[in-house]
Amino acid sequence: MKKVFVILSIAMLLASFAFGAGTIKIGVAFPMTGNIAAFGEMTLQGAKIAQALYPDVLGKKIELIVADNRSDKTEAANIVSRLIDYNHVVAIIGEIASSHSLAGGSIAEKAHVPMLSPASTNPLVTQGKHYVFRACFVDPFQGHVAAVFAYKNLKARTAVVLTDVVQDYSVGLSNFFIKDFVAMGGKVYREFYQSGDQDFSAQLTDALSKHPDVLYVPGYYPEIALMARQARQLGYTGPFLAGDGAEAPQLIKIGGDAVNGVYYTSHFNSAHPFTSIGKKFVAKYEATYKTSPSALAALGFDSYLLLRDAIKRANSTDLEKIAEALRTTKNFEGATGYITIDKYGNTIKSAVVNEVKNGKFTYVTTINP
Repeated sequence: MKKVFVILSIAMLLASFAFGAGTIKIGVAFPMTGNIAAFGEMTLQGAKIAQALYPDVLGKKIELIVADNRSDKTEAANIVSRLIDYNHVVAIIGEIASSHSLAGGSIAEKAHVPMLSPASTNPLVTQGKHYVFRACFVDPFQGHVAAVFAYKNLKARTAVVLTDVVQDYSVGLSNFFIKDFVAMGGKVYREFYQSGDQDFSAQLTDALSKHPDVLYVPGYYPEIALMARQARQLGYTGPFLAGDGAEAPQLIKIGGDAVNGVYYTSHFNSAHPFTSIGKKFVAKYEATYKTSPSALAALGFDSYLLLRDAIKRANSTDLEKIAEALRTTKNFEGATGYITIDKYGNTIKSAVVNEVKNGKFTYVTTINP
């Protein structure tokens, strides 16, 4: 009898780790400092809006435990380990950059802890994994959308692609764009840079000597902003095209007038929410933060709701049951549209194209899968 009591006590203790003191713990693995800290800040704001609107599940309060990867790949893996081993979370929202999700995702996979990335679009993030998911579309689709927009909407026939060689996101998205743009009849030249570079004069001088119809820069906002300024100084007046890594207020703050005419593929535009809950999200966000939400904020909002819905449908904090519930998500109404997660952990939904126009992120069009 004593032995049975001890076993039951241990089981209750383990269960209390996941639930906390009346809470269900969900980890948040974001870059809150470092060169892409704006991504973490915006996505966390969206998740907090979702938490404010829907604070509980299964009769328990949801507790968000935020960990900062400092915009670093190694720390991305470390914080996932800490959230699992020290904080005993039942799931993780994260990470944001694809390279970070690749690092952290391998840890979550080994521990069998569901991890849902709001914004990591590289296909490798979920490939071969059972416990790693995403709330965003994947780069083969994003690259296709960018190629179609460049060729049909911008009437571009020659493109220079500038790739950040240290970011899996940029390398993958570049390749998917090139494949589809060339298949449509376009011609491509390539240039390369690295995150943290400040001077792009050599790459841009060579790029502009090709007289491109468009410069495609599928990187992150700090380098895109600087590149736009330097390209304009060199006399380039044509359009830029980028991926979802361009969207941050700092793009405009750093780039100024030079980033007017930057088009980019995205997940959301606050002026054109797809769903009724999208409208509710925009209203609550604007009332809270006194500004309009970005696509990353919307993805943070959706990621929280997707995990909450999975826990609710699983009727449990069992890790395997939550993972299975995520994998069977169908037509879930989120701020960024109606979300279906396929058997590979990838989300199927529409993409938006926005433009920086007069210093604002302006809706251009929606392209469906």
